[in-house]
Amino acid sequence: MAVVIRLTRGGRKKKPFYRIVATNSYVKRDGKFLEILGTYDPLKDPAEIKVNHEKVKKWLELGAKPSDTVKSLLKKAAAA
Repeated sequence: MAVVIRLTRGGRKKKPFYRIVATNSYVKRDGKFLEILGTYDPLKDPAEIKVNHEKVKKWLELGAKPSDTVKSLLKKAAAA
């Protein structure tokens, strides 16, 4: 079972809202997930990124691989 950290889409048409989640790699984008790690709201100015760094660190230590987008969001959240 390969675990990945990626985004799941919420919101409505033309109003996206994303959750940062840990999930199995074979599950659909908006399917079941193991744990919510944070949120990302691209519509706010500047974009709002909320991350629970303790949970993210735990999953990375367990071998989870972040997607490219999540990796860049985590860098931005750490810099802020």
